[in-house]
Amino acid sequence: MALLMKLFNIPTSMFKPTLALLTLALALGCSHLVSRADSDHGHTPSHDMGDSHGAGESHSNESHHHSTLEIPAGQPVPTVTLMIYPDPEQGWNLEVLTTHFSFAPEQVNLANSPGSGHAHLYINGEKISRLYGPWLHLPELPSGQTEITVGLNANGHEALTHNGQKIEATIVVEVP
Repeated sequence: MALLMKLFNIPTSMFKPTLALLTLALALGCSHLVSRADSDHGHTPSHDMGDSHGAGESHSNESHHHSTLEIPAGQPVPTVTLMIYPDPEQGWNLEVLTTHFSFAPEQVNLANSPGSGHAHLYINGEKISRLYGPWLHLPELPSGQTEITVGLNANGHEALTHNGQKIEATIVVEVP
């Protein structure tokens, strides 16, 4: 492992995700995983603090219409990054990496606390479920390009925002 990290100049914190993505790329012929990522990061996970939907994209589903909660000035702004890995037996494993945010399922529906709460999972714009932790197995995804979005939410289900933009990330996976 140390040799690979030095050979490819990979930081320790990114070794496992990088190895997983390289393995995935080799297994899928480098063409089946498509990701929207900030160009500043230079890696393929999706990382976003704002609404990642382009102009003209919208969700008719009510699930994206929760009220919002702005991160107070002076508080660290949470971020979310998505990683997706094919499961060796069936489906996909979604990893939700956050900074300045902790999952607090025991606090759902209680008073809001900056930097903690849960997340909402959307597949192709449709709310699928709440997430109370950083990993989720997705046993089945629709064929073709599938958009997976995870948004961070306060205990009262308000979408967390910074400068008026939802704190969420989207990744697109090509499902055979």
